[in-house]
Parts: sequence; structure tokens; C-alpha cells
Amino acid sequence: MTLPPPLSLTATPGRLDAVLAELTGVSRSQVAGWIAGGHVQVGGVVAARASLKLRGGEALTVQVPPPPDATVAPETVPLDVVYEDAHLIAVNKPPGMVTHPAPGVTSGTLVNALLGRLTLPEQPGAEGPDGYRPGIVHRLDRDTSGVIVVAKTVEAHARLAAAFKDRDTRKTYLAIAAGMWPAQGPVRVDAPIGRHPTARQRMTVGGAHPRDAQTLFTPLAAHPDGHGRTLALVRAQPRTGRTHQIRVHLAHLGSPLLGDAVYGRASEVMPRHALHAQFLTLPHPATGQPLHLHAPTPDDLLSAWVTLGGSLPAGLETPPE
Repeated sequence: MTLPPPLSLTATPGRLDAVLAELTGVSRSQVAGWIAGGHVQVGGVVAARASLKLRGGEALTVQVPPPPDATVAPETVPLDVVYEDAHLIAVNKPPGMVTHPAPGVTSGTLVNALLGRLTLPEQPGAEGPDGYRPGIVHRLDRDTSGVIVVAKTVEAHARLAAAFKDRDTRKTYLAIAAGMWPAQGPVRVDAPIGRHPTARQRMTVGGAHPRDAQTLFTPLAAHPDGHGRTLALVRAQPRTGRTHQIRVHLAHLGSPLLGDAVYGRASEVMPRHALHAQFLTLPHPATGQPLHLHAPTPDDLLSAWVTLGGSLPAGLETPPE
């Protein structure tokens, strides 16, 4: 496999791994792997450690290693494509599908399915300890359905990744919250999220190394469930993109997602957590013009809401203003 050209970067002050993660948009663990493998030079000298302190202005050279051959096999899997052009593809991801391969998950992912129909870009950081993720600029949890965008070129990946990082995107999710919904009008949650101190697969408000997190929740309909709780059909608009953000913030409000066995409780009428990425607006990577994407609400979420006695509000598939 032909190696891509080395990346030539100018350092900002700070630790080498943190600076490279900021400049390249990949995780610090991936950058640490590059450094440990001898793929990073500072001023023409191979960097010996990730904790190297940079003053700023140093010349950094990164030779991104190629992914292992045949790491991920293309698979013929039907996809619900909501938009596609030469720069990107947007898919309505079904629940149960993992976004990209990771340790222990090498097939059945969205990346497997996409490789079965097109070539995805080997952008810097596509292969790493977090999994193989060519073209991926954002993720949805396995059981979250809805619209997800994947870049088809290295240039599109860089611009889309920057749009998500700079919060130039607008994401709107539809959720069923099961608990005592706190208000009739919008509820804004501004609560930092970090890793749970003991359950390492979970996130929590506070926790280890918390990062700022903001979500706006707007109830569309609500009714009592007959067991002392209130079910609410809610629009969630995350301002930030923390892991499990909507799920954690709803649990923090005392109204976890219906069917969320991790942050709430399992449900007989909703075999997965009731969360759907319904609308996404972002700047097109080639034109810069707003691209409006929509994944219609899936039948399982609608059926669960109606089965539990809810009525569907008008304008459910109309994007928020």
C-alpha cells in the first residue's frame, strides 16, 4: 500500500500528543500510537515521548501509517440513503448497527456496508485503537437510529470534521422520555459530562475529566403512563457532542429514555432506547451552503409511543425553526 504524503504541521504550545490531537482532529490515543511507532518528528528528530513539551512554532512531521490490510471486509447490506453526491453520503442508520468496526466488532457495521458500495477515504487517523473509521466524522450509538453523514474524500472529511468540531452543525433528535418531565416548555441542560468513576462503559454528569455539555429539550407531547410517571415525546438539540450526551442529560433530569437499560430501565414495548437522529443541518464541504438532511421517524418509536397511549402531534416531520 502506498503511504500518503507526510503531514507537515506547525506546533502550538503544549504537550506533543495534545497538540497533535488538536491539529489533526484524531484522538490522543491514536496520536500516542503514532508517536510510539516512530511516525512523528519534531524539528526533524523522531519524537521519543508523547509528553514532550512544545514551546510553539516547532515543525512537526507525521507519517500516518496505513491501516492493516483486509481489516474490514466490504459487505452487501441494504442502506437507506437520504442524500449522496461526490463529496458525502448521508444514511438513515437502522437501530442495532454499529457505526464503525472496533475491537470485537468487525462486521455488520455501517463502514462494512458502505465499503460494499463505494471507496471511503483513508484520512489521517482512520485506523486506531478506537476502531477503523474511514470517512466517519460523527457517530451514533448502536441502538440510536437516524441520519449520519460519511465523507467520500479526504478534503470533505477534513471540512466536515471541522464543522462538527466548531459547532457549525445543527442536530435534532426525537426521543421518548420516561419520568416526571419537569416543564411544559423547553428545558435547557448545561451539565458537564465525564466518565463514570466505577462503571467505565457509562458516562455521567460530573465524573472523571468532565467536559462541557449543553442540550435543549422541547416537549412535543406528554401524558401520564398510569404508574406515576410522565411519558414525553421530546425534541433534543445537543449543542455539544459528548458521548451518550442526550441519554445522560435525560437521566439527569429524572426522565431517562424509554427502553434505555443503561441509564434507565428496559421496556417491553421498546426493545432499544427510544432515540432517533431526525434532522441534521451542516455546511456542504464543497459549497459551504447549508445542507438539510432528514431521516423520518422509524416505526418502532412511533408504535411504542402510540401503544403507550400517546397521540402523534402535528408537524412531527417538520424541522424546527
